[in-house]
Amino acid sequence: MPLLAALYERFKGERPFEGLSIAACLHITAETAMLVRLLRAGGAAVSLAASNPLSTQDDIAAALALNHGIEVFARAGVDRKGYYRHIELALAQVPDGPHLVIDDGGDLVNTLHTRAAALLPNVLGGCESTTTGVIRLRRMAAEGALAFPVIAANDTATKRMVDNTCGTGQSAIDGILRATNTLLAGKTVVVAGFGASGRGVAEYARGFGAQVIVTEVDPVRALDASLRGFRVLPMAQAAPLGEVFVTATGSVDVINADHLVAMRDGAILANAGHFDAEIDVRALAGLAVAVHRDVRPHADAYDLGDGRTLLLLAEGRVVNLVAAEGHPPEVMDLAFGVEALALAWLAGNTGKLPAGVHEVPAGLDAEAASLVLAATGTSIDTLTAAQLAYLESWRIGS
Repeated sequence: MPLLAALYERFKGERPFEGLSIAACLHITAETAMLVRLLRAGGAAVSLAASNPLSTQDDIAAALALNHGIEVFARAGVDRKGYYRHIELALAQVPDGPHLVIDDGGDLVNTLHTRAAALLPNVLGGCESTTTGVIRLRRMAAEGALAFPVIAANDTATKRMVDNTCGTGQSAIDGILRATNTLLAGKTVVVAGFGASGRGVAEYARGFGAQVIVTEVDPVRALDASLRGFRVLPMAQAAPLGEVFVTATGSVDVINADHLVAMRDGAILANAGHFDAEIDVRALAGLAVAVHRDVRPHADAYDLGDGRTLLLLAEGRVVNLVAAEGHPPEVMDLAFGVEALALAWLAGNTGKLPAGVHEVPAGLDAEAASLVLAATGTSIDTLTAAQLAYLESWRIGS
């Protein structure tokens, strides 16, 4: 992770978080450990909770607590009550609450506003890592409920390109293959949602030889999918055709009871969105006459009353982090690097932003990309003075 390594040396000298406390709610993996250590090197006191109990790597959590001075509240497989209790504990490590927050999906910010509102006056700002989280934050801001500024670290060109499209595309397919050992070539794969993540899943599935159907509610994204050569259908029409289903929308009940009833025997259900709400797992359980847990690791077979069996992966949670290892380190290097730069910028500009959702400051995305290119020995062109003058002037004709 060359970008985080370079920032580690910079932050160790500049100490942008000196005297500040940071509460984070993230997938606890080796890649996340690199980000947390970077924040520590920058002078922050860091507390960490998990954003998904099924993706928590207990050895990483223990190492951060024992060896790196991080207050960690997480355990693989903890139930929903324990999950939220861990978030509350991470927020409570400083008596008055954290100065900065990093969230992955919005649960930490939501908990701050609903269960720990007394801590809000101390919060200077934060960063959000995911599309799902940014959607929730924008809804909060629209209602005037968001109490502090949050940088939408997800909404950058590099994040969407490298993390969402390349990272999710590769790692979601990786999780499906590990959990099922199925052959994708020739199969019909239905991808729900054609945002940056859904596009990646669709393109990687096609790369494996699958016939891909895309479902969408956004006409522009549906048109994009169609022009890229994918078949576009409503989920009701795709349900009886698909053999593998992957949701990537950030919404709820994308696959509902009616769709489940229409699916063919042996259909595989996977979620590449953040929360376990995109597939209606409760409806699936209600239709089942028997459930066979872990027929393969992270694959549960649901026998339905009409004799069909549907295979649910990762309990409906994000398949790439439960059934596989999540994004490769190179992906998270850039994603976390942008987030670290944005958080450091925010720490140096406290009080200058109103409450609400804000874009990553101009230039930070390009700085992160440039650092990665430099670390990998890649050179690019620069504009000449004449080219710059031409691009900046409207007076020069053709």
